[in-house]
Amino acid sequence: MSVLLLRLAGPLQAWGVSSRFERRDTRHEPSKSGVLGLVAAAQGRPRDAELDDLGLLRFGVRVDQEGTLLRDYQTARNPGWANPKLSYRYYLSDAVFVAGLEGERQLLDSIAGAIRSPEFPLYLGRRACPPSRPLVLDLVDQDLDAALSDAPWQAADWYCARRPGTVRLRTVRDARPGERGIESVRDVPVSFSPERREYVWRDVVESWVQVPGASTEVPDSDGSGGELVVDSATSDGSAVASDRPADVTAADMRASGPPSRPSRADAFDELI
Repeated sequence: MSVLLLRLAGPLQAWGVSSRFERRDTRHEPSKSGVLGLVAAAQGRPRDAELDDLGLLRFGVRVDQEGTLLRDYQTARNPGWANPKLSYRYYLSDAVFVAGLEGERQLLDSIAGAIRSPEFPLYLGRRACPPSRPLVLDLVDQDLDAALSDAPWQAADWYCARRPGTVRLRTVRDARPGERGIESVRDVPVSFSPERREYVWRDVVESWVQVPGASTEVPDSDGSGGELVVDSATSDGSAVASDRPADVTAADMRASGPPSRPSRADAFDELI
């Protein structure tokens, strides 16, 4: 088996599984339906196309940068409406994930090619959420667990600043046959057809992995102090200067704790 690793990074992301009507929530990590929808769009599949081959891929995600939960209040008007429509849409701001798809190498290689040259625009859950970095990270001959554990840390340079030698990252993946999951999620797509959207359940397992973190402190050219951060996204280990002030640390960002979950568990899985 092989694993296709995708880097999911952007100013905003939204990954849900069951939102309806005026409230559009998001999970705190990418959904399988959202990532497979991205793959289907890259391949140019129509919404009513068969998805059996994609649904069989084993899926997992590593949370490299948690991000912040953001709520957006929106209104919409139409000349035929008596009143404007109101909605609340939740997003993850400044989050970074590594998603993995495990399957046959030939299929994964074709998916990687499609993502690099997609038929349709690609989004991180909704149309308002374009990716900010190349999506394809690597194609490796490993199982899903090993691939998520071994992939270099993909957090932004300013987030990596002054991190310890290793970082502990949360992973969420499909449970193996017979393995007990922490929850069941209805996000395996059977059809994206607007007339008959259909999803089935999967059990998911949560675990933690440790990956190397790298940062080296050096003076800024103006003498004010700063950091030169090794960008873990580069394959040659080259370093790039962080544009984040040196006194802003990951500890400062964590002071308020992780983002709280919305009060409802439902979330939005359409690619809009």
